Amino acid sequence: MDALPGRPGNLTPEQDEALRRFWTLFLHTCGVFADDEAGHEVESTPASTTGTDTEVAGDKKKKRGLSLFKKKKDKDADKSSKSAGSDEVVKADDTDDKWGETKAYHETLAKHTPDQIRATIWSMVKHDHPDALLLRFLRARKWDEHKALVMLMSCMNWRADEAHVDDDIMVHGEKQAVEHEAGDNAELKQAGTDFLSQMRLGKTYIHGVDKSGRPMSIAHARLHKAGEQSQESLERYTVYLIETSRLMLTPPADTGCVMFDMTGFSVANMDYAPVKFMIKCFEANYPESLGVVLIHKSPWVFQGIWKIIRGWLDPVVASKVHFTNSAKDLEEFIDKDRIPKFLDGPQDWTFKYMEPVPGENDRMKDTATRDKLLQEREGLYKDFESHTVAWVHETDAEKRKALLLERNGVAKQLRQQYWQLDPYIRARSFYDRIGVIRGDGTVNHYPESESSRPVPVSNGLATQTETSADDVD
Repeated sequence: MDALPGRPGNLTPEQDEALRRFWTLFLHTCGVFADDEAGHEVESTPASTTGTDTEVAGDKKKKRGLSLFKKKKDKDADKSSKSAGSDEVVKADDTDDKWGETKAYHETLAKHTPDQIRATIWSMVKHDHPDALLLRFLRARKWDEHKALVMLMSCMNWRADEAHVDDDIMVHGEKQAVEHEAGDNAELKQAGTDFLSQMRLGKTYIHGVDKSGRPMSIAHARLHKAGEQSQESLERYTVYLIETSRLMLTPPADTGCVMFDMTGFSVANMDYAPVKFMIKCFEANYPESLGVVLIHKSPWVFQGIWKIIRGWLDPVVASKVHFTNSAKDLEEFIDKDRIPKFLDGPQDWTFKYMEPVPGENDRMKDTATRDKLLQEREGLYKDFESHTVAWVHETDAEKRKALLLERNGVAKQLRQQYWQLDPYIRARSFYDRIGVIRGDGTVNHYPESESSRPVPVSNGLATQTETSADDVD
């Protein structure tokens, strides 16, 4: 299947230029580019022969290049991240900075070394094509590479210093919650119970895909009562679910479907704080990850609540929200035979949580193998970076095309190698246990029915043949 517009393998010439400029900004921030290299101007690509106008860099950007760094000659390694141009990149007018990204950007440059920034961003890539990750931020910021860099650094700051996504939530997973629940520490015990109760109740989970192949996260609003779980546990579970769903994305689908089942909803189920957190997640920290939102069978009492929530949403996000009231309405988004009975469809399926299995995380104890794989992965990072530097600087169109193919080959190796590393750095989840996420990097969205009709399962090792369309995040 063809890549979607604005993704690897389907970029206009202007979008390709914006991506190369963004890579140069990012690599300079990480200290990969020397200052004189960062001043190198990206060669403009001839206009597309289709004559199609885009919302991206037009003639003004074609001549702009990256000359903003040419005056920077400070070789101090401790300052190299700042030399990415905190003053040049971030303009004085930040009136549209809804989530405080500019402040987070400056904080990130101030407290993290270039190597730390580089390591954290690479840890975000996982099984994605690295271009796919950066393109999300470019699309979210309308192809302005400076604003995209600010957003990327802000996201990195959140992942590393606030949420601790990769060094806590995903590495410890459900197993730690079980251990805390069984422990003697009252605070940890409650945190473990709060986290697990959301899974055991089936309050929110991932099941199946919509017609576009997007994994569906289903939230049953009636099962939530404000105050039953701590806000910290609610946020931790939200991030855990989003990160887990990333592993289920199969090209060309690179976004998710979120359904709020409002059956039986009352004002007692409304809790604004978690809603605000989810909005921030999708608007600031997981850009371009939300494909569609379905609000199903909302009662009249929700009308006033929706007016408040809609006011918080970015117009682009709000445009993705659809209200449905029947199984017939859902058929516009979900194949009829994939609609569960609890949504008045024919699919005989109900959620049932499977507890962690003893020994399922034993490979995480094998630190020698983990470190060997991490070292191997670091080599692939450097290989991709060197190919990127050459690709950015190359002015000959044919040579640049050849470099892009080589670079995509390295991206494919990164994708495949991730699944070898995954069991050593990520605790097994419910979705690993039931066979949705498989050890070879494939995904079976309906493991309860092995005879079910095929859905896209190319997610890494087994059937991946083209890296140009590997836009998964």
